[in-house]
Amino acid sequence: MNSIKILRDSIKDAGEGLTAQYGDAAGMPKAKGTTNDPVYWENVRRERRYSVIHKYEAKISVIQDRMHLITDDREIEVLHWLLEGKSYRWNAIHMGLSHTHIGRIKDSIVKKMSEYVPNVTNGTNETKLLKHKSAC
Repeated sequence: MNSIKILRDSIKDAGEGLTAQYGDAAGMPKAKGTTNDPVYWENVRRERRYSVIHKYEAKISVIQDRMHLITDDREIEVLHWLLEGKSYRWNAIHMGLSHTHIGRIKDSIVKKMSEYVPNVTNGTNETKLLKHKSAC
C-alpha cells in the first residue's frame, strides 16, 4: 500500500532532466539509434510506473477478496501490519511474539487464502470450447 502511494507521488512530478542543452553541447552530433527526446523518456518512465502500480493493485485486490477467510484476531493483526509494510521483527516486538512465530502465522494466512479459489470450473468438462481445426 505504501509502495503504491510512493509511486503515485513520483508520477506527480514533471520529471527530472527535461531542460534543453545549451552552448557547445547543443550543437554537437548525438549518438545514433536512441531517442534523445526528454518528453518521450518521461512518458516511458510514467508508463513503467503505471504498470507497476496496476500490478500491485491487482495483487492487493486478490488479498482483499479473500480477507473474509481470516477470522483469528492474531492473524488479522499480522496481516494488517504486513500489508502496511512492517517486517516480521517489527510485528514480533509489537505483538510480543517471536519473529518465527509471526512467520508461522503468515504461513497460516497464506494457506487459508490459497485454498479459496472462487469461480473456477471443475476441469474443462464444464467449459464450452469451440471445436476449430488448428491453423498449423
